[in-house]
Formats: sequence, structure tokens, C-alpha cells
Amino acid sequence: MTMRYVVFDVETPNRFNDRMSAIGVTVVEDGAVTESLYSLVDPETDFDWFNTRLTGIGAETVRGAPTFPQLWETLEPVMSSGTLAAHNAAFDLSVLRACLRDYGLAWKKSVPYLCTVQMGRKLLPGISHKLNDLCGYFGIGLDHHHADSDSRACAEILLRYLGSRADPDAFLRTFDMTGSCVKAPKRPPRQPAVSAFRPGDTAFITEGDGTVREVKILGVSGGFCTLRFSDGGGVRLRESRVFHSREDAEKQGRR
Repeated sequence: MTMRYVVFDVETPNRFNDRMSAIGVTVVEDGAVTESLYSLVDPETDFDWFNTRLTGIGAETVRGAPTFPQLWETLEPVMSSGTLAAHNAAFDLSVLRACLRDYGLAWKKSVPYLCTVQMGRKLLPGISHKLNDLCGYFGIGLDHHHADSDSRACAEILLRYLGSRADPDAFLRTFDMTGSCVKAPKRPPRQPAVSAFRPGDTAFITEGDGTVREVKILGVSGGFCTLRFSDGGGVRLRESRVFHSREDAEKQGRR
């Protein structure tokens, strides 16, 4: 019997991990990659600077991209066509579950899945099972934290495990798609729009890990501030996420 595996990877816009900013899907069938799909996703929420720096995806990047419900019309037939697989699969599945839940989209009550981290720990004990380390071990090309490359790399790792005559049934697990998602950090309350910012002002933001970062205001438009960092990078955030003082930003980071 031919087994079809739908290997996927998601990127998220912020520390709450309940929205996608991108998804990559790679289908494995008959011992080979047979299909792939990639899309940016408009998460309809704010981006944390940490996530944007990690993935290269920010508010401007996803402008015009489909929202999750729009993409799900294309994505659902593929995701339903085989056994799901991912690297550290519980994370990617929990993001998928949160998106389905929050957008009110009905799907399966549970799904069978394989996790290449768990497989690797049994099949190759004693080495690191981070995705980039495994790709180095196997000689697999990787553009890390890009969903299309990550899903393809995970698929290649899965193929190597299957090629070693590993029994996939021994690693098959079931993920509950109806239960409560892992509790995320409490979302900060929305603040009234800050209208006092002007281009050239110094301001402060709180990163995903709670670190306060000083920024320069480049512009303010439509409730968003365009910011520049001292290292030359930048990001666009809602005004409610930008603070006049380091103390206010630190208070926000402690919530």
C-alpha cells in the first residue's frame, strides 16, 4: 500500500503562535517528493520584531497575501490527502489548530501524524535533532526559518528515515484538533492609538523575549509606526505597541 505523507512547516508572526505568516507543504509519495505548496499568509494581527527578524516576514511582506480562511480552501484538500508530518510536529499542529479554531473552520477532530524529531531521537540517538543540524548531518540544503525550505528539508529527512527501513507505524501518533491549544502568553490589552509620535522621535518597543529596544520613528500612518533600529533594520508596528518611554515598554513586557 502506497503511503502519502503531507509534510508541512509554518512560520508565525508573534510570540502567541496562534496565527501563521507563511506555510510550506511538501508531499512525499512512493519514496519521493511529488508535490509542493507555499504561501505567505496575512495573519491579521501584529508582528513581533523577533519573529520578523527570524523569518524575514513582516506586515509589508504579507500585504495582499491571502488570509488563513482564504488559503484554507486550497490548503485543506492537500492537508487531508495523507498522513501529516513535521519537525517538532506538536508546534506546527498547534498553530494549525489555533487558526482553525479562531476562524471557526471545521475540519477533522483528530489527525494521525509523524514527528521527525521524535523519529530521529529513536533512530539516531546521540546527535542533535535541530533541523539545521540534521540537514548538516545528511547534507540537505536548508534556508532555515523559511517555511518552503523547512518543509522540504523535513520531507528529505523523513525519506531518509523511511529508506532506512524504519517502520512509520511505530512512530505514528494522533493529535487532537478539537482540544484547547497550549496556553499562550496573555495578550496585552490594546491601547488607544498614540497620536503624539512624529518622524524623528525616539521610541521604545518590547521584543518577543521581553527585551526593550530603542527605535527611531520614520513615519506614522493608518495607526501604524514605521520604525528603524540602530543596526539599520526596521519594522512596522501598530502605534499601540510603541511607547514613549523605556519604563512603559518594560511594564508592557512584564504583562
